[in-house]
Amino acid sequence: MQAIADFAEQIALEAGRLIKHERDNNPLRTDYKDQTELVTHADLLADKLITEAIQARFPSHRILSEESRPDKSQAADLDSPLWIIDPIDGTVNYAYGHHQVAISIAYAEKGHVQAGIVHAPFVAETFRAVRGHGATLNQARIQHSGATVPRDSLFATGFPYTKDKLPPLVKRLDAMIHNCRDLRRLGSAALDICWVACGRLDAYYESVSPWDFAAGRLIALEAGARAGHFSEVPDGYPVDLWGQDLLISAPEIYNQLRDILQEASRG
Repeated sequence: MQAIADFAEQIALEAGRLIKHERDNNPLRTDYKDQTELVTHADLLADKLITEAIQARFPSHRILSEESRPDKSQAADLDSPLWIIDPIDGTVNYAYGHHQVAISIAYAEKGHVQAGIVHAPFVAETFRAVRGHGATLNQARIQHSGATVPRDSLFATGFPYTKDKLPPLVKRLDAMIHNCRDLRRLGSAALDICWVACGRLDAYYESVSPWDFAAGRLIALEAGARAGHFSEVPDGYPVDLWGQDLLISAPEIYNQLRDILQEASRG
């Protein structure tokens, strides 16, 4: 599995150099998916680089990628290894020249994520984890913040591109702001989760797709954080890949935050 992680890190670094070069040297080329979600030419180039590298080395493995292979039903298929890829997590940040941008690559067997890489090329930070072997940032071991009470906790979340389901999200946000120290909105779910892993944040919650969180969730768990959901996971669906109502935090505040979010969801 370390060899798998080495390979994933190598192609994440290559993709990072590609997207950095594209933003630094070429005019921005953009389009929209489903009329709402921004996608850049660099997303497509990075997706091609990553998926072709995986196919060349592991031709029997399946790929779930936000850009070229977004069929989420693959996550429930446990018969063969699955790679879960976001070639640019934080595309809006990328388009606006922000630094909170990441390549996220996870590797799963039988629905369990075994290795994860989240690489932030504009700040030269690479988060890595292999199940059972801890988590690192640029090869140095990391761990969660150790937060003990919600009132002193800094949390992150995000919002969907479509705005038709905002009212329940705003209710949860209101509850969290009134019970925690403050909110940070970074614009990259993968980095939000990795920041929980290394103690820059105390908690993160959101509903996202597998490619947004699969690698980061393993990194957070291997850093000693706790990960779960504040609603039920469907029977038979791999917990590692279910992104609805995701909650990741320092262990001692997890139950309290889950209660806050569940109460806000019921209200």
